[in-house]
Amino acid sequence: MLYDTARKEIVPFAPPEEVLMYVCGITPYDATHLGHASTFLTYDVLIRRLVDLGHRVKCVRNVTDVDDPLFAKARELGIHYLDLAAGEEARFNADMEALNVLPVHSAPRASSAIPDIRKFIQAVLDADHAYVSGDSVYFDVSSFESFGAVSGFSEAEMHRLAALRGGNVEDPQKRHPLDFVLWQPSSADEPAWETPWGPGRPGWHVECSALALRDLGEHVHLHGGGADLIFPHHECERAQSESATGTPFVDHWMHAALISKDGEKMSKSLGNLVFIDALRKEWDPRTIRLGIISNHYRTEWEWSDQLMPSSESRLQMWLSSIANDDDGTLIDEVRSALDNDLDTPTACEKIDAAVNEGRNASAAASLLGIELIQN
Repeated sequence: MLYDTARKEIVPFAPPEEVLMYVCGITPYDATHLGHASTFLTYDVLIRRLVDLGHRVKCVRNVTDVDDPLFAKARELGIHYLDLAAGEEARFNADMEALNVLPVHSAPRASSAIPDIRKFIQAVLDADHAYVSGDSVYFDVSSFESFGAVSGFSEAEMHRLAALRGGNVEDPQKRHPLDFVLWQPSSADEPAWETPWGPGRPGWHVECSALALRDLGEHVHLHGGGADLIFPHHECERAQSESATGTPFVDHWMHAALISKDGEKMSKSLGNLVFIDALRKEWDPRTIRLGIISNHYRTEWEWSDQLMPSSESRLQMWLSSIANDDDGTLIDEVRSALDNDLDTPTACEKIDAAVNEGRNASAAASLLGIELIQN
């Protein structure tokens, strides 16, 4: 059972033996922060449980290396955008490996998919769901009757969020403020590729559609990401994908809640971030992972300086159990918690109780991605 964002309820998730999953990854222009880690640990725990159930999971987690924030940071630093992206992607991968995140099937870069993106945009144009205006190509939201079905937001709320998250609602070349760009001209210091509509670069949303279709096919069993991607990113992604293929794009939409610090949502613009590589200098990565998954993926929570010390104490308590016997029942209690909308806090509490009773927690902790081995 998992909460589905579009249906707004906890529903059964019963995929076939091979699960096709797409998770929106990073824009590699800065270090991995706690919000990133929380999101990707959510899907890692889900993948572990699906594998435990006997599924094969084909998870694609993209790297958005063609995007405004990356270009702006590279411009600020005076380096090539791909050099910046490569360095930050390597740092991200090191953080994920330290946190014991399972390797994904593929982590494709947007820059690898320009031919696929051109072909995709042409398909949307051919289906009369997009138009060329000036030097750009836009998706026509009025042509897609169920636009808004993923988020369930009112038009006024979609306007607000589009303006807040780079939607350029005042663009005079658009027919409708919520129309979104598929292809746009590049600035002088940005990469540009040739197309029938003129030189330029793709819009943000179209990159994920092209990568998902290329690496997974027209239909995905579960699509995930942070809650800030529900609108406009995932709303637009669904609309353009289904317009291009004529096929339902996603069975189940799953989103991880945002994290706050100092009373504000963590964001690079506010600078109120907790970076994973900084935490790793002081804490066992298992402590970091345990501290994050002690919070439910769908509940917003606030960073506290007490989280790591508390999590370290919990980890040491769990480690004390490894010399004890395992009667085999604890892992089933943890499985039951995970099957109830990935309830990792309850799973952790079940392990706490078992350890206090003198039971071995190794197998149950491993299902949460925490290996109880003395360093």
